[in-house]
Amino acid sequence: MPGAAYLFERIAQAVVCILGIAALVFGITFLIGDPVHLLMPPEASGADREAFRTALGMDRPALERFGRFLLSAARGDLGQSYRFHMPVLELVAERFPATLELALAAIGFAIVLGVGSGVLSAVRPRSVADRLIELVALSGMAAPTFWVGIMLIWLFAVEWQWFPSSGRSGPMSLILPAVTLGLYTAAVISRMTRSTLLEALGEDFVRTAVLKGAPERVILFVHCMRYVLPALVTIIALQFVTLLAGAVVTETVFSWPGIGRLLVQSASGGDYPVVQGITLLLSVAFVIVQLCTDLLQFALDPRLRASA
Repeated sequence: MPGAAYLFERIAQAVVCILGIAALVFGITFLIGDPVHLLMPPEASGADREAFRTALGMDRPALERFGRFLLSAARGDLGQSYRFHMPVLELVAERFPATLELALAAIGFAIVLGVGSGVLSAVRPRSVADRLIELVALSGMAAPTFWVGIMLIWLFAVEWQWFPSSGRSGPMSLILPAVTLGLYTAAVISRMTRSTLLEALGEDFVRTAVLKGAPERVILFVHCMRYVLPALVTIIALQFVTLLAGAVVTETVFSWPGIGRLLVQSASGGDYPVVQGITLLLSVAFVIVQLCTDLLQFALDPRLRASA
């Protein structure tokens, strides 16, 4: 069966990708510095440092440590935080709701702005509105996230004092970081919606619907959106996971108490298990969401099923 073969192939690719990510995460975390030097006081003796290194298991061969890391991760044990003295999974679970709240708000803002502007741009190609939307979308994709956040804080929190400048203190404190985080995604969705919808408007089924006298609204939101939907679902799902991982800069700028800020604090403090755990969880989530979106696109797009 073509569907079963496609499913098996995508699952096998996902497993290999996750193993590769685990190896990469395990290796890269050692570039942030020796945790013994970062966590031990400067006046500690050499014997104390060696004893601490042994207690952390840093004296074991790298391959053995990687094997233990994989086995523990498969059981849901991501280790113990050196700094907070609690399980990494429990620590991430405490911070994840704040990041999820921010990512949901950002993706909601991005969908409304991106799909709306993309549809408007596609139905009025080469118009003033189309050129303006394209300019704003390109600016949103080019502007650095930290710069956007700082400018929004300066204008809306300092000058006009409409919103809080930092922290997580209610719905009003969510607006500025959500806009900052979702601006790039809105630009991506807008450009994708425009290009895909323009492609759909040139298809034979649209010309047939026009000849049959179908209203423009029906052609646009019924016939064309069926064509656009698979690509739109894919880009939104992947961008949502990207927002979870990309909230590091936004959470740092706005002092948002999520896993992104925790990742920065742990990396600067040499907290290996937390850095490994967060990076691995986000990477695995991205692979799983990509797998699910590929399967969903396979179910929604008859062209993929025909090619399979």
